[in-house]
Amino acid sequence: MAAFDPWDPAFLADPCPAYAELRARGRVIHYEPTDQWLVPHHADVSALLRDRRLGRTYRHRFTHEEFGRTAPPPAHEPFHTLNDHGMLELEPPDHTRIRRLVSKAFTPRTVERLKPYVERLAGELVDRLVTAGGGDLLTDVAEPLPVAVIAEMLGVPEADRPLLRPWSADICGMYELNPSPETADRAVRASVEFTAYLRELIAARRTEPGDDLISGLIAAHDDEDRLTEQEMISTAVLLLNAGHEATVNATVNGWYALFRNPGQLAALRADHSLIPTAVEELMRYDTPLQLFERWVLDDIEIDGTVVPRGAEVALLFGSANHDPAVFREPGRLDLAREDNPHISFSAGIHYCLGAPLARMELTASMNALLRKAPTLSLVTEPDRKPNFVIRGLEGLRVVVV
Repeated sequence: MAAFDPWDPAFLADPCPAYAELRARGRVIHYEPTDQWLVPHHADVSALLRDRRLGRTYRHRFTHEEFGRTAPPPAHEPFHTLNDHGMLELEPPDHTRIRRLVSKAFTPRTVERLKPYVERLAGELVDRLVTAGGGDLLTDVAEPLPVAVIAEMLGVPEADRPLLRPWSADICGMYELNPSPETADRAVRASVEFTAYLRELIAARRTEPGDDLISGLIAAHDDEDRLTEQEMISTAVLLLNAGHEATVNATVNGWYALFRNPGQLAALRADHSLIPTAVEELMRYDTPLQLFERWVLDDIEIDGTVVPRGAEVALLFGSANHDPAVFREPGRLDLAREDNPHISFSAGIHYCLGAPLARMELTASMNALLRKAPTLSLVTEPDRKPNFVIRGLEGLRVVVV
């Protein structure tokens, strides 16, 4: 399995050949370097995301010892306290309770109410890019938009917003395969600082509630069943991290794909009605989250191979989104693709709560760039971030002629 190497720059530049090799080898393959079972086919990934024999955690049923796992180092406790109380890392009944309560505050109406703000901000960011004659699409448009939007939702004062992106980036470093001690140290430090900041913000909103998500989370309840303060903190961080990383990377990955496919870019510029299907296709074509991990809570059998309880499966979203059994000519970017059951937002009970907001942001920024910067072009080939799980670019230098 030499082609599948998550630390190889050549693999990170284009993992699709390695994914094709994995799919040809079988439906589940053990990968020794991470001690994970790789699942590369769309049908299996989709089914296992919904299979209750797998879980994001095992602590609701087993101790570390019972599950054959070692507890995290005590020094990592601030990260795990923050991470493990978010609904993405929980299973029913805790997941069900928290998602229900969060949904009371994070409603479709709440998201839709943000649309004028999102569209106005996207237009302002692109205007600045055009005035400057170009710049870095990552730092000038892709990052500021979702950071500002989620901060606006949460009620984070504008002066504090520069703190959010560095905290998010440091925490998300722990989601990579085999993170280094330095990565863990940064994640722990960010977890401590972010938690302290949110405790103060929550205390302020308890005293003076506002029309924001933090106030909504404080108020949300069912029959006196409320979120704990730690659950509120973890939820806010989860919304920030998921919103930032997915939307930022989907934006720059998507525009880089467009620049490499000039015929499709020309078609999009000529017909802006393609934007909705273009957003879905770009999410499929260069998936921002390449891998989603699950613990095996009860033995499962995949194509005759028993994956035992205590094992970890790696559901390869990037491979599933390029599976020729589901997508016609998956290696071809087709912005008009209608039948597009990509799984970039996951599936099952952990389907992304923020998917409508992400789609709104991606649509707004694409629309603004197509209208205001119709001559936008790539200046230099970008460098890939040395990450596999969360796939993105170091930057994307563009010029407006």
